[in-house]
Amino acid sequence: MQRRDKINYYLDLADVVSRRSTCLRRRYGAVIVKNDEVISTGYVGAPRGRKNCSDLGFCLRQKMNIPRGERYELCRSVHAEANAIISAERERMIGSALYLVGREVATDEYIKQSCSCSMCKRQIINAGIETVYIRDDEDHYRTIAVQDWIDNDESLEGTFGY
Repeated sequence: MQRRDKINYYLDLADVVSRRSTCLRRRYGAVIVKNDEVISTGYVGAPRGRKNCSDLGFCLRQKMNIPRGERYELCRSVHAEANAIISAERERMIGSALYLVGREVATDEYIKQSCSCSMCKRQIINAGIETVYIRDDEDHYRTIAVQDWIDNDESLEGTFGY
């Protein structure tokens, strides 16, 4: 048996964490790691005490046919990256890596060209996270240097999506 490489190991953990997601559209899991130690995890879900879309049985954004990457202010959920950041101390996140996995709820397929939304990018930058790994399929992923998000500020372009 071949041993799983470290990056895919942490992405596998993020995939497992995503199973706690309560979004009816997409399931995301995030794991923050520093020095081979898991610092925090997060998944998509409504703020504590509020009902989740899975409890309500509908997604307002889905009902309104809002495309992926737009009108997040209408979403009940806190994103996986944000929940992981909220649960960790900033001092421990400085220089860390965030591992992100997303799947379509309807098909369980990995989300094509997945990436953090602009709000989560800002939080990742401010948290001091250095690298983001995003899974494309079972064994392949993209590596993003957070400095690239700082240098190539998409918020100046006014583009939608992720």
